[in-house]
Amino acid sequence: MGEVFEKLQRCYRGVREKSSFKPQAALVLGSGLGGFAERIQTEAVIDYCEIEGFPVSTAAGHKGRFVLGYIRDVPVVCMQGRVHYYEGYSMQDVVLPIRLMGLMGAQRLLLTNAAGGIKEGMQPGDLMAITGQIASFVPSPLNGPNVDELGVRFPDMSRIYDKGLLEMVCAAAGECGIALKKGVYLQMAGPQYESPQEIAMCRILGADAVGMSTACEAVAARHMGMEVAGISCISNLAAGISPVPLSHDEVKRAADKVADKFGQLVWRVILGMAE
Repeated sequence: MGEVFEKLQRCYRGVREKSSFKPQAALVLGSGLGGFAERIQTEAVIDYCEIEGFPVSTAAGHKGRFVLGYIRDVPVVCMQGRVHYYEGYSMQDVVLPIRLMGLMGAQRLLLTNAAGGIKEGMQPGDLMAITGQIASFVPSPLNGPNVDELGVRFPDMSRIYDKGLLEMVCAAAGECGIALKKGVYLQMAGPQYESPQEIAMCRILGADAVGMSTACEAVAARHMGMEVAGISCISNLAAGISPVPLSHDEVKRAADKVADKFGQLVWRVILGMAE
């Protein structure tokens, strides 16, 4: 076993010392969206700091804990706050929580985030189903010796976001009466917001929304065979589009504004993941 897998195994044992709960689905709640975890019928709560060697969230609005329990009758593990590459962690540590949820038993993963809108017509408060991604501006979580216990050396990434799950997300939005956008998500390293020139580049590359997370997590999940879906909350218009300076407060205000419809959508998506 390599160092990366040994650390993952230690974290897994640390979680199992606290709970034997086996999730079917995994959920990552992004900036300002953590309130959804309060809707889960909780079986156990494990703070990241309680797991030896586990990366701890430092970003504002991220509580930094696993919530294990049920959405109706679907067993889920929820990350109430994630860790980011800009916090100084290695990319292997950034995706460790995703791999851990996979080891716990989750076969399907729903990633959420707050993102800057690039696509014409987007407004703060819109929700966007992620159809594809660009992760070329951050290191790959698969760099270094391959973790054979998790997946192959050269995993296929032609369909990172599962087509069936994407159709289910769109159907769930229709049932909720939500006008769901669709688009490509691009991950930047952060923590600074992108310059107008960088946003112009992102648009040329085909990105519809930009943020500082998610894409690396999706790569790690697909490496180990998990099915992935993603939803971005458009919290602001990206630099060069927005008429006001960007700030984290703006991100939080937009997330608060959309919390109810976001919660409805995520609830229906998780229920669909069990079918």
